[in-house]
Amino acid sequence: MVQSGNAAVYFVDRHVKEGRANKVAFREAAGARRAIGYGELADQTGRMADALARAGVTPETRAAMLVLDQLEFPVIFWGALKAGVVPIPLNTLLAGPVYEVILKDSRAAVVFVSEELWPVVEDAIKASPYVRQVVVIGENAPEGTTSYVDFIAGAEAQDALDVCPDETAFWLYSSGSTGQPKGVRHVHGSLQATSDTYGAQVLGIREDDTIFSVAKLFFAYGMGNGMTFPMSVGATAILFNGRPTPDSALAVLDAEKPTIFCGVPTLYAATVAHLEKAAKPDAPLRCCISAGEALPEEVGKKWRALWNCDILDGVGSTEMLHIFLSNAPGDVVYGTSGVAVPGYDLRLVDETGADVGAGGIGELLVRGASAADGYWNQRGKSRATFEGEWTRTGDKYELTPEGRFVYCGRTDDMFKVSGIWVSPFEVEQALVSHPSVLEAAVVAARDEEGLEKPKAFVVLKQGVDADGLEQDLKTQIQTKIGKWKYPRWIHFVDDLPKTATGKIQRFKLREEA
Repeated sequence: MVQSGNAAVYFVDRHVKEGRANKVAFREAAGARRAIGYGELADQTGRMADALARAGVTPETRAAMLVLDQLEFPVIFWGALKAGVVPIPLNTLLAGPVYEVILKDSRAAVVFVSEELWPVVEDAIKASPYVRQVVVIGENAPEGTTSYVDFIAGAEAQDALDVCPDETAFWLYSSGSTGQPKGVRHVHGSLQATSDTYGAQVLGIREDDTIFSVAKLFFAYGMGNGMTFPMSVGATAILFNGRPTPDSALAVLDAEKPTIFCGVPTLYAATVAHLEKAAKPDAPLRCCISAGEALPEEVGKKWRALWNCDILDGVGSTEMLHIFLSNAPGDVVYGTSGVAVPGYDLRLVDETGADVGAGGIGELLVRGASAADGYWNQRGKSRATFEGEWTRTGDKYELTPEGRFVYCGRTDDMFKVSGIWVSPFEVEQALVSHPSVLEAAVVAARDEEGLEKPKAFVVLKQGVDADGLEQDLKTQIQTKIGKWKYPRWIHFVDDLPKTATGKIQRFKLREEA
């Protein structure tokens, strides 16, 4: 694995030298269906580097990106890397006060904003004492900002700054499934580390692939799927800036004909339910992947029956940049997260730090070259998470005798009933296997005696009546996985609180419990 120099040289400029200048790198799925080739991308990113320098944005300065999945995203991201500037892609679905916290925490000096998102972030930008320039992507740049077109006009393409692979390249803010997001610092070398491991050895992405990821570019899973993996081999990525729903995702699959589809369990489950009443589009899928949360066994099997294509369920994190534990082509066991991705090592440990063997439950630790350089301004959390070469994931797993890992829940989601560990995910899978259930989440709640018992929040499929279902679901759990594991309380809800990555925010449900 090449571990020298600026990541933009490998992912962008290399393709021109290797004859792919005219190959489409990115194509937008909606609206004007704009596209950009690898040659034009190399030129535009070089110009972006020059534009940043002309604006006085010096190396190591932070540049926040509140940018939709559109052609400007890769231009800004890789252009910043070429200039030695540190881009920080931000979740486009947050509230204004959260952006204010992030902008002040990161001390970003320049902010790139898609025009559609300006109303949400305007007050946060004005409240930051560090922001010196705002660049708006769109037809109308509000007063006090610069239009993207004007910002890059007249700039000349510059070569990438020569950097060490261990230099900070970009930040990502964690999804906040357990609270406020944290700034995660990643180095240049981490990007190729993920494409050389999961991208090449599990996904097996090829130059002739077209990849569509409903997971957006602003977080780790989507960045790998929709940008670095296709760019590692000169493939084409489809960018979709709309909200991912079964209807919108299926429309893109039908129109763009991707060979690789990257989703999250929530969308897979909703799409499977949708296709019970709708026609399936024709798409030449050869591979599908899932991450964000563990994929329910029932959903994976139904998807396979519909598409004749497996979902490779895997586990990754913002801290590790992409997936490090996964099922693989020809080696899929639904209901498990698979085995270690080549290039990564895994351990399960108990509360004392001792290794846990097959049949036991422990916290998952991972070791690999894509680990983050730590959290920004949170030394205590950095020391608790990054232990030398090992990174604590905060996930509880069981190791089977066959060497596969079975997800049990987040460390703070696990609880004991009658002295026995209960996996919320195991109960959720049993609930989702009922034909009336679309989604479920399980947390601990205390009964009248102060003892912890399972409490379930259940989303039913469209048109299903909840009358009489509660006892039916409780009986199903007792029959399938054990009498003590059934939810003592079942609340039927319209939806579950989630992060933008599709992770269920169980801490919010615990507050209700």
